[in-house]
Amino acid sequence: MRLDQQLAERWIKPGSRVLDLGCGDGELLAHMAKRLDIDCYGLEIDEDKITSAIGRGLNIIEQDLNDGLGRFADQSFDAVVMAQALQAVKAPDQILLDMVRVGREAIITFPNFAHWKTRSYLGFRGKMPVSEALPYMWYNTPNIHLCTFRDFEALCQANGIKIINRLAVDGDQQGNFFMKHFPNFFGEIAIYRVSRS
Repeated sequence: MRLDQQLAERWIKPGSRVLDLGCGDGELLAHMAKRLDIDCYGLEIDEDKITSAIGRGLNIIEQDLNDGLGRFADQSFDAVVMAQALQAVKAPDQILLDMVRVGREAIITFPNFAHWKTRSYLGFRGKMPVSEALPYMWYNTPNIHLCTFRDFEALCQANGIKIINRLAVDGDQQGNFFMKHFPNFFGEIAIYRVSRS
């Protein structure tokens, strides 16, 4: 598993009810179900990934995240997880509000567009950056709403969302002193744990 997924897993308590948005083939859910004995559900739109996740014995619902989480009651999960998908939805602000409504806590990871390599790539080359954290060309990227640590924190503040934890890692999924203290410049991947204030 990617380090952002491993770090997100640290914040999940054993026996929790967990909803994973954009769960892919269910690797993270299957790992947590086995290790933490969680009651888990995943939302995914890709049929091949859904088949793989069901093959792992997981409860998967076929749903486009852009349709929101209206089918779920308030506080029906202990945690709602969304790893590397926030930037790919049409309305990140709405899905974030849905996440903290449906879950007692939400764990979100996304690529940081303010990372120094991204800034220098754009500044020196004059082209949209391509990196491990942002591996697509501008014309085929699923990423439609790129943001930074500061952007995400401003969104949380404007919507009464409390930031419980924040971590930063690089493309190799490693963290260090500079990423901890200057995440907007040195962190390639943002990892947040949030809740309603």
